[in-house]
Amino acid sequence: MSNRVLVTGGAGTIGAAVVRRLLKEPGFAVRVCDSREPADWIRDSCEIFQGDLRDLAVASKATENCTHVIHLAAIVGGIANFHKLPFTLTELNNAVTGTVAHAAIDREVERFVYVSSSMVFENATEFPTSEDYLPACPTPTSAYGFSKLSGEVYTRAAHDQHGLAYTICRPFNAYGPGEHPDRDEPGIAHMVPDVIAKVQAGQAPLQIFGSGKQTRTLTHVDDIADGIVTAMTHPAGLNQDFNISASQELTVAEIAALIWEVCGKDPEALEFEHLPTFKVDVVRRWPSVEKARELLGWEAQIDLREGLRATAEWLLDE
Repeated sequence: MSNRVLVTGGAGTIGAAVVRRLLKEPGFAVRVCDSREPADWIRDSCEIFQGDLRDLAVASKATENCTHVIHLAAIVGGIANFHKLPFTLTELNNAVTGTVAHAAIDREVERFVYVSSSMVFENATEFPTSEDYLPACPTPTSAYGFSKLSGEVYTRAAHDQHGLAYTICRPFNAYGPGEHPDRDEPGIAHMVPDVIAKVQAGQAPLQIFGSGKQTRTLTHVDDIADGIVTAMTHPAGLNQDFNISASQELTVAEIAALIWEVCGKDPEALEFEHLPTFKVDVVRRWPSVEKARELLGWEAQIDLREGLRATAEWLLDE
C-alpha cells in the first residue's frame, strides 16, 4: 500500500470511528497510537504503536513511513472535565500537538490533519458560526477551548514556517456508540451518554445542567469520521479549516426530551430538575456547514433520532 495513516488517539470515540472509516478507504494502511488499550477489532486490522507522544523521539517513531497523520490525541470530555483538569489538559494537549506536528514536519508527511473542536468558538456571537469568523471570535474562556485553539495555531505555524500541508477539522457535539458515561460524576463525559444513563437508570425528574435553553448541534461520530477522512483525501481540503457538523440546532432540553423518547419513556411524564451549571457552559453552538458542502461536497447524513436510538441501545448492551 502506498499510503499509511497514523491516527493518534485512535482508541477514543471519534478516533475509533475514524479508523473504521479509513479501513473502508482503498489503498490506506492504518497505524493507531493511543495510551489506552485499543479494541480487539482495531488490533486485528491495524498496526498498533504505543508510547508517550509528548516525547519527540516517540512521536517521530510513530510517524515513520506515514504519508498522513490524523491527530486526535488529547484530554477531552464533558464540561466538568474542563473545570477539574484545566492545567493538566492545557499542558498535555499543547505538548502532544507540538511533538506530533514536529514529527510530521521531519517525516515530510503529505497531509497533517489536526482535529480541533467546536470549543474554539465557545464565545461566538455570530450564528451560524462560519470558519471565517475565527479571527474575530473572542478567545475561549475554558482551558480546553484554548488548548484546541492553540493546536490550530501550532498547525498553521508549521505550515507557514516549514510548508507542512494541513487540514483542520472542528467536530461539533460528537455523540454515538463508544463513549461511556461517568455514572459517579455527571458532566465528566459528554451530554448524550450522561443523559441516556440517567434515563436508563429511571431517574425522574431528569437532571440537566442549567436552564436547558443552551443549544447544541449534535453530530454522529460516524458522520464526523466521514467528514475528517473526506477533508484529508480531498484536494480542496489542502491548507483549509472546516466545521464538521450536522446543521440542526436544538436546546439541551429538546435533546434531553428526544433521548427520553428514544429510551421508550412517556413524553408526558418528562419533568426536569435543573442543576447549577458550570462556570463555562457554552450558551449557543450552531455552526455554518456551507464551506464543507461547497468545497468538499460533504454533509452529515445520520438522522438524529435514529442516531440517539442506536446510541441508547449500545449503552444498554454495554
